[in-house]
Amino acid sequence: MKTEDEQPDFSLIIASAVHDMKNSLGMLLHSVDNLCEELPEETRAQLNTSTILYEAERVNSFLVQLLGLYRLQNHKLTLSIDEHFLSDLLDEHKAQYQEVFDHRNITLEIDTDPSLAWYFDRELILGVVNNALNNASRYTREKIILSAYEAEGELVIEVHDDGEGYPDAMLEADPGDIKKNINFKTGSTSLGLYFASKVAGLHKESQRSGRIAIANGGKLGGGVFSVYLP
Repeated sequence: MKTEDEQPDFSLIIASAVHDMKNSLGMLLHSVDNLCEELPEETRAQLNTSTILYEAERVNSFLVQLLGLYRLQNHKLTLSIDEHFLSDLLDEHKAQYQEVFDHRNITLEIDTDPSLAWYFDRELILGVVNNALNNASRYTREKIILSAYEAEGELVIEVHDDGEGYPDAMLEADPGDIKKNINFKTGSTSLGLYFASKVAGLHKESQRSGRIAIANGGKLGGGVFSVYLP
């Protein structure tokens, strides 16, 4: 029985609110998608619907990450491991971002073996790659390469862009240390990197665990986000 002085679990309240916001945003995205299908291409361009969808997807991605981290902290985030073809996963992302990228004159290239398949939690890894693509689309100039391949017994998924690359402070920081990665001057919380690090770490095989890495250079000379799954 609760006493009058007992305070509610504020983290639970926030998680419930985030869950409701995510559901509402999902309905809004669905409605905007349906509306866009009925509008002529010229009208969509005038209304800049691709930017509306892009920003709404960004917010939805943040909410998904917050819910995932809450469940992880409370030991309620469980994996649903199954075998998936990487070409299907990457093609799904390309279709999702095609209109936005076309509007911004960004080319998205897929680079993977059609026969490559791996065992992982599809929804969680979709969230990780989705956030990486979101970030790349903000900083790239005109091209992004989304690739997947096997190396030394691990699946490697990479997002390459031709922007200016990651700042030195981000390259030197540990993605798992979110406190040190918060930068109020730039508005960066590195929540996506933190979420990706935790999700990758949940994927384990024998003595190995998944991980992420960021670097500069790569195939396009800009930033490179990589996730490694055992």
